[in-house]
Amino acid sequence: MTSSGIASRTAICLLPLALIASAQSPTPQIFGYRDFTQQAKWDSTFMAVPDAKLAGEHLKTLTSAPHWASSPEDYATAVYVADKFKAAGLQTEIVPYKVLLNKPVKILIEAFDASGSKLMSGPTPEHVDPDKNGGDPFQNDPRILPAFNGSSPSGDVTAEVVYANYGTLADFQKLAKLGITVKDKIVIVRYGENFRGIKTYIAQQYGAKGVLIYSDPADDGYFRGDVYPKGPWRPESAVQRGSIQFLPIYPGDPTTPGIAATPDLPNSRRIPVDKLQNNQAVIPTNPLSYKDAAPILKALGGDESPREWQGALPFTYHLGASAKNTAATKVTVHMHLEQDIALRTIWDVIGTIPGTSATQKDDWVVAGNHRDAWVYGAVDPNSGTAAMLETVHGLGELLKQGWKPQRTIVIGSWDAEEEGLIGSTEWAEQHEKILSHAVAYFNTDVGVGGPDFTAAAVPSLKQFVREVTKEVPSPKGGTVYDQWKADQQNNTNRRRQHPGGVDTEVRIGTLGSGSDYTPFIQHLGVPSTDIGSDGPYGVYHSTFDDYTWFTKFADPTFAYEQQQARVFGLEILHMADTDVLPYDYQLYGKEIVGYLEAAQKRASEQKLTLDFGATLAAAKRLAAAGTAIRATQAAPPSDPTALNQSLRAAEEALLNPAGLPRRSWFKHTIYAPGEFTGYAAVVIPGVNEGIEDADATRAQSQLAPLAEALNRSAAILEAAAR
Repeated sequence: MTSSGIASRTAICLLPLALIASAQSPTPQIFGYRDFTQQAKWDSTFMAVPDAKLAGEHLKTLTSAPHWASSPEDYATAVYVADKFKAAGLQTEIVPYKVLLNKPVKILIEAFDASGSKLMSGPTPEHVDPDKNGGDPFQNDPRILPAFNGSSPSGDVTAEVVYANYGTLADFQKLAKLGITVKDKIVIVRYGENFRGIKTYIAQQYGAKGVLIYSDPADDGYFRGDVYPKGPWRPESAVQRGSIQFLPIYPGDPTTPGIAATPDLPNSRRIPVDKLQNNQAVIPTNPLSYKDAAPILKALGGDESPREWQGALPFTYHLGASAKNTAATKVTVHMHLEQDIALRTIWDVIGTIPGTSATQKDDWVVAGNHRDAWVYGAVDPNSGTAAMLETVHGLGELLKQGWKPQRTIVIGSWDAEEEGLIGSTEWAEQHEKILSHAVAYFNTDVGVGGPDFTAAAVPSLKQFVREVTKEVPSPKGGTVYDQWKADQQNNTNRRRQHPGGVDTEVRIGTLGSGSDYTPFIQHLGVPSTDIGSDGPYGVYHSTFDDYTWFTKFADPTFAYEQQQARVFGLEILHMADTDVLPYDYQLYGKEIVGYLEAAQKRASEQKLTLDFGATLAAAKRLAAAGTAIRATQAAPPSDPTALNQSLRAAEEALLNPAGLPRRSWFKHTIYAPGEFTGYAAVVIPGVNEGIEDADATRAQSQLAPLAEALNRSAAILEAAAR
């Protein structure tokens, strides 16, 4: 039963907003308030504040220089953000951490054909013709670091090359079936399909000596449309940087899993660098542009690649090796990487608005965005920072008018996210105790890459996100929700069947990893959401993700920056002041039932004998408890403190203190990044990864703690619903 189904017999008042009326959208139904009248006024006042022009000014300042984590320019952005927080009236501090980062000293990639003739020597500097389509005024800044991969070790290796498509587990398994080994070879793979660190994670398990990761024009270059500066897609010299830390093992500072890397932490509590093998690569890895990758791939002989492995470069792709023809044309690559690997200082900026409720002020509402970038980071992440600063601007205006939140609001500007979600993870680990009471974490990262709104969330907050977007006007007309729904209906290529198939409204994604919500939901069990606005974005993690690209192709008038500031702000406002926490455990339970039924089907298809009975019963119990508690939420007691505590505890009950097999830092039994996907979520991961590995013993052993977690959560809700 949805909130609409119970509205007629509840004490919660559902009121229209002036902005919704002006957008000619149906009246939203705001679940969790006894009387929405005052909140509607605050919402209206808030949404009038975020300013498109000011957001553009923030973005221009934040992207005026390359600001890789720990650099002086990175610290300058921390000071800028802190000043804006203080100006809005937030209690503000810059919080340092000391973390392990690698900085490139020398990067050399050379390729030779079978005769020893040099094919390429790079990496080629990122450059577009300044005389064509306006060029790029930022590309020659001497502070731009050479294109590199975070967490790559130093290395000087020379070996033959094998092409392995996207470098997924299935791709490496395919090579093995073809009789082609990557042992002692350098593997060249293209970006896409999985997290870049997983490409190295798998390659080193198969015995490779090094990895080159290039951007194929089929994925984000000329095959998709005009390249920059004429169009938004990746030009031939642009390189996708990025961390290869093994995020599915654990994120954060590699030397301090589970504890905060504060500046005063003694070295005795850190893992020595020479002992880091759990979530760090042991073989050198470096990114390439498709300009530099093309001579290598073109010269490769051996078997033709499987046709689905063919990219968009204008020649037939070969594997570079053959099980039958050892005399095949070979390409040899020399990788010489010198990395300065050291403990470096990074800076989170934390702004706080204290709560006023005696019983709920410790139930924090946390929201955040990261600030560091591989180069300029106009889209990723500072479009999100600019929007967040206008959210803070709006909150500051409310404070001036006398508004005070019931729950404490904490806004985080995280550092070193690009290096492995480091700033957010260290802060979350430092505040683990009080975050056990936090009622939500709201994330934005790529705030604006185009006009198409997107969101991901735990099931308990999906309807919450929908209701917020029904209040905010869209630059396209109507509300954000209206345009979001229309985009999903009109762009069938973007549709994703949600596991379990229980959503009937706008589809909201599942939280995997790759951004700062990871420590909050997957380690600590804080209900989380992630919002953004997408579009054709081909310059990800390159020099060209700068202010010029942004104003040409993402958001020239900054209208979507304003939109995202409003959505982000309403999430914060509603969660800070709602009478009853608006979690939807009815949907949560139904989705988990769907996950289990899908897993049961896959196990059967793989001829694995597993007993799902107790776990399915526990999931159905949770769904039934969710239905019962929904009615209690709709007609709550006069003092809802105990009810809210139970609602929050039900999410935390889904954690397994022992964590997942092989990666105990991840404790959520329902959601985690896949061990071999990295970004994409795996639902009920302990069970599904056991099934994927055809390991019935492991899968069955994970069904038991999952059932226990579901029963714990259901029991909490059942007691609160009485």
